[in-house]
Amino acid sequence: MKRCHRYIFISLVLVVASVCAAQKRPNILWLSAEDISAHFGCYGDRHAITPNIDKLADEGVLYTRAFTTAGVCAPCRSGIISGMYQTSLGTQHMFCEATPPDSIKPFPYAMRKAGYYCVNNGKEHYQFEKPKGTWDESGGQAHWRKRADKSQPFFAIFNYTGCHESGIANELKYISVTKNISIEKRQDPKKLEPPPYFPDTPTVREDWKRNYELITAMDEWAGNLIQQLKNDGLYEDTIIVFWSDHGVGLPRSKRWLYNSGTHIPLVIRIPEKYRAEGQGVPGSVTDRLVNSIDFGPTMLNLIGVDIPDYVQGVPFLGDKLPEQRDYAYGCRDRMDERYDIIRSVRDKQYLYIRNYEPLKTYYQYMNSPERGATMQELRTLHEAGKLPPEAERYFNPTKPVEELYDYVADPHNLNNLAALPAHRKTLERLRTAHLKWVQETRDLGLIPEPIIHEKVKEAGSEYAILRQADSVDYLEKLGAIAAAASGGPEALPQLVAALQDKDSAIRYWGATGIGNIGEDAKKSAAKPITELLDDESSAVRTAAARALCRMNMPDKALPVLINEMKNGAQWERLHAAIALDEIDEMARPVIEEMKEGLNYQKGFLSDGKYRVRVTNRALNELNGTSNKVK
Repeated sequence: MKRCHRYIFISLVLVVASVCAAQKRPNILWLSAEDISAHFGCYGDRHAITPNIDKLADEGVLYTRAFTTAGVCAPCRSGIISGMYQTSLGTQHMFCEATPPDSIKPFPYAMRKAGYYCVNNGKEHYQFEKPKGTWDESGGQAHWRKRADKSQPFFAIFNYTGCHESGIANELKYISVTKNISIEKRQDPKKLEPPPYFPDTPTVREDWKRNYELITAMDEWAGNLIQQLKNDGLYEDTIIVFWSDHGVGLPRSKRWLYNSGTHIPLVIRIPEKYRAEGQGVPGSVTDRLVNSIDFGPTMLNLIGVDIPDYVQGVPFLGDKLPEQRDYAYGCRDRMDERYDIIRSVRDKQYLYIRNYEPLKTYYQYMNSPERGATMQELRTLHEAGKLPPEAERYFNPTKPVEELYDYVADPHNLNNLAALPAHRKTLERLRTAHLKWVQETRDLGLIPEPIIHEKVKEAGSEYAILRQADSVDYLEKLGAIAAAASGGPEALPQLVAALQDKDSAIRYWGATGIGNIGEDAKKSAAKPITELLDDESSAVRTAAARALCRMNMPDKALPVLINEMKNGAQWERLHAAIALDEIDEMARPVIEEMKEGLNYQKGFLSDGKYRVRVTNRALNELNGTSNKVK
């Protein structure tokens, strides 16, 4: 009997110890904001009015080199929730929908299995269907206070949408978001300093003012949630992480890979009892490189949960830290209705950018940014020839293939060092780092979006497309032909040869390159290009039709483009609409057929609205009417 009592006693001790251990695990609160750069007092911005985040930084750690993997929300958020680059998952395009393998789970899934109550209050936008078991609750009513067992540790995300791009562009939203800001916390636009890539006009200053006041409204929202923690007696039991999904929601910032688009505020407060040695010291500042895909694995590391092997992010807090990352990476792919493949890699001083489509202008016409007063001001002054050089450069018809910036000395990234002999070694080092990353992460970016969907049917998922034994060789070949597509007439033999390749993506880039050359390619490429009008791949057919139009041979091409625009799958239709928009006056004979491209099922953005935007723009230009946003 005594032995039985002893067994019961030991069992109870173990249970109590287990409960105590669970109670010792930290709660984690994420405060995420949309579309803001590091315009905070704690980052040295003398105009910022952000007392709550500044206080959080006084009690925590401020990261000066935190960068997102994209300059726009959904691709970036898919990376944050998975701990993987969006270009590996196939979630790199804005408002696409990928299907990761069952083995890849959002990191809160692992936290729930470890006993955490996980809630997400607000935005998801993961670009894939979240697996069952990711959250205890996700939506506007989710809160840590709703957990049944108040001793259960929680992970809670609260997302602030008020400082979104639309809060600057839409006056009614701006007024609504900032209505409770006191007079003392308002900004005087005359005292602000717009960046040099904007014209210094009252219109631009007004938008810049709104940006600061929206951030102040967000700061008060954050202060309210922090106070809720204190009211619940949980402040010293909770790690608080504040971050933004990308840079400020203005042109040349949001959607771009410059500092203005990917450098974000990151502040983390760790209560003393949860600090690993040397970490979380109040008031400390670190220049450790952080990529946004590092957030998830860092949370797992902080609570002692094993990080899955497929995770590409690098934990930067907790025990058993790996070596610090040497580079942070960024990706730009389809932004809403326009494609522009751009990659970036940076170390602690230099930013390297590789423009894979240098024959496209920086400021392609996209409805969302065009709604904003600053973008409208830029276009008006550009047409009048009144923009300063730092702003005018983004209207150039082409971009350099490579850009290199000392982003410490040149935080606005204006002085391109890529061609300077003194920076050759740095350029070559970062170029090599970029190419190595493309191969190691199996970057899907150079496979056209419609062809990705073709390949998924065989591979099973976007992630699996480039996981074959020969994928590295294929990526090298794909990169070479994509580069040749912007190489001009000298690349013509290579491009013509690519038209016969068994891989549809290689044929696509061959046809695209021939189209880029135009009439100079007519003699040697007209026949094989015409044959591709019957290719098995819609994207190749569209690229071939575009090439024929660029060679001034539209008769057989226009019916193909109209057919793809009307009958293709969603991204096939978009490719065709873009080609029709690009050929300008040559599309006039099919204006009536193009109008059919204005039909779409309302409420399904990716299933037609992007095509409508492009078609509307093309028709407005052909008809000489205003570019009314649809």
